[in-house]
Amino acid sequence: MNKFSSVALAVLVLLLGAPGGGYAAGLRASPALAHTAAVVESASTRLPALAAVPAAGVYPVHTNIVSTTFWVGEVFNASAADGSQVCSTYNRQWAFRHTGVNLGAVPPSASACAGSIYGGCDGVSSGTAGSFTCSTEARTAADGYFPQHQPPPKENPFYLDLPFDDVHDPIAFQQRCQVIPWAAADNAATGINHCADPGYSYMKNRWVKLTGPGGRVCYGQNEDAGPSSGTAYHDAAYVFGANDARPANPNYSADVGQGAGLDVSPALNGCLGFAELNGPTTASAGPLRTAQVCRRDRGSPCRRPPASVRPASRYP
Repeated sequence: MNKFSSVALAVLVLLLGAPGGGYAAGLRASPALAHTAAVVESASTRLPALAAVPAAGVYPVHTNIVSTTFWVGEVFNASAADGSQVCSTYNRQWAFRHTGVNLGAVPPSASACAGSIYGGCDGVSSGTAGSFTCSTEARTAADGYFPQHQPPPKENPFYLDLPFDDVHDPIAFQQRCQVIPWAAADNAATGINHCADPGYSYMKNRWVKLTGPGGRVCYGQNEDAGPSSGTAYHDAAYVFGANDARPANPNYSADVGQGAGLDVSPALNGCLGFAELNGPTTASAGPLRTAQVCRRDRGSPCRRPPASVRPASRYP
């Protein structure tokens, strides 16, 4: 979801976006790890011209993209429909499924994540109900970049989001099988054409390979949509384009030439060596050097993420 926390220049290949909208149980995702939900909004909006995208099976490297940091359980704008990480665009119960913590439900009248279970936090939590807070924390290699103040997570702590929501954004949903390079291969692998299936995502759980400012290579899975400065989460030109385009989002960045193009989790923030934990950064932080979506789960061009970056024993 759209947010602004920690910022660092980054390089990336994929982005997810999600306008605030309804959720329903049972969303299926391309890599079969998902137990989430989605509903597609009807779209009468004229579709933008399709971006120049690479041929199927080609995954270009994006360079020098600004990144921010977000985390499961964070509420950065309770008044915005996409202002909370208690839920994600692909998982109404993201915080609960990630942590197993249940402190109650978000009130039905809430602007963001109404009805979702709150209390889960990929960081430092305190309080209950209206006083509940979830803040981030520094992560270190000594403990595999896992949370310092929470039980071991039930889902992969190396996650990110990208500004192409192939389920909730009506334009992205209509375009997804034309612009997502692996959509046809995914349909062939499952034996089912999911292009018109609102309960299936080609984006959720997709592995992305990132190279940090100091050259550290880390891997994360796409679990939400953003960043976006509005309600449009269909930036195909940036996410899939073959010409290293800048993101359409102009905000959440210390770089006057571009806005933020992805959010990364606290584990990825630590693994990549970001200079800022939470807040604007300067160019001195250095860019993420490269980012590239994996051709298939754990496959070329991404090697199997090392255990220190993706604990294989816990997250197959």
